[in-house]
Amino acid sequence: VLKLNAPDVLNALSGEMVRELSVAVSEATHTEQVRCLLLTGVGRGFCAGANLQGSASSESAEPAGSVLETHYAPLMNKLRNLPFPMVTAVNGVAAGVGMSLALVGDIVIAAESAYFLQAFVNIGLVPDGGATWVLPKAAGIPAAMEAMLLGERILAERAYELGMVNRCVEDEALMDEARALAERLANGPTVAMGQIRRLVRNAQSQSLSDAMNAEAEAQRIAGNSEDFVEGVQAFLGKREAAFKGR
Repeated sequence: VLKLNAPDVLNALSGEMVRELSVAVSEATHTEQVRCLLLTGVGRGFCAGANLQGSASSESAEPAGSVLETHYAPLMNKLRNLPFPMVTAVNGVAAGVGMSLALVGDIVIAAESAYFLQAFVNIGLVPDGGATWVLPKAAGIPAAMEAMLLGERILAERAYELGMVNRCVEDEALMDEARALAERLANGPTVAMGQIRRLVRNAQSQSLSDAMNAEAEAQRIAGNSEDFVEGVQAFLGKREAAFKGR
C-alpha cells in the first residue's frame, strides 16, 4: 500500500514526492513478497496534481517540459510496466497528473465524494503526466476532449457511467473494498496477471496478428510458472488453488 501523504495541499506532488514515490514503486517491483500495488491518498484528496506554488515566479524552477521528462514520465512508465496488478482508491480530488495516477491503475475504485479534473486549459497549459494517453483509453475520445477542453469536474458517479472507474462506493467503504480487492489480486496467479496487463495495454496500438503473437509469448511465460502447475492440479483435484506468484 502506497499513500500520498501531503494532506495540507491535497497531496499535490512536489518534485521530492515524485522522487520518493518512484523509489517506492521500484522497491515494490523488486520485492518478491509484493504481488499487488494499492495506491491512495491521505486526507480529503487523492492528488490535486503538481504543486505549482512558486513555479511560475521562481527563477530556479525547472521548465515544465523538463520536469515531465525527468520526473513524471519515469514514474508513469514504472506504473504502466508493473509485473503485478495495481488498484487505485480515489478518496477525493484527482486532478492533473493526479488524475493520470488514478486512471493508470488496472482497477480504479472511487469514493462517491471524489471527482476528476483536467484543469490545464484554465491556466494555459496542455494535459500532461500521461493524461492524453490514459484518459481517452478510459473514457473514450469524446469524453476526454470535453474534460480537457472545458476543464470541468467529472464527479465520481459520472466517471463510473463513462467507464473511467470500475466502482463507485460510499466514502466509508472505499478502503475496505479496495483492500479486499487488492488482497484478492495479490493471492492470484500474479505472473499471468502481469502478462495480462501488459497484453491488454499494448494491444490497443497493435494489429490483431501482433497481439496474437504477443499472447503466444505471454502464454509460454505463464505456462512455465509454478502457478500454472498449481492451477491445473487444483482444478483436477477440485480444490482452491494456492498461488504463490511464481
